[in-house]
Amino acid sequence: MRSFAGNKQTLPQKVCVACGRPMTWRKRWRNTWEQVKHCSDACRRRAPAR
Repeated sequence: MRSFAGNKQTLPQKVCVACGRPMTWRKRWRNTWEQVKHCSDACRRRAPAR
């Protein structure tokens, strides 16, 4: 994967389902980006259980 240093506008974004904040793709999420729903562990814990 090529470097995105200084070119963060090209990264995919989505909105946190718990707080509504925009999230930008992180390298840590590269394999699970489709399943990512929360911007942080705090938002994940606050979300109602299924």
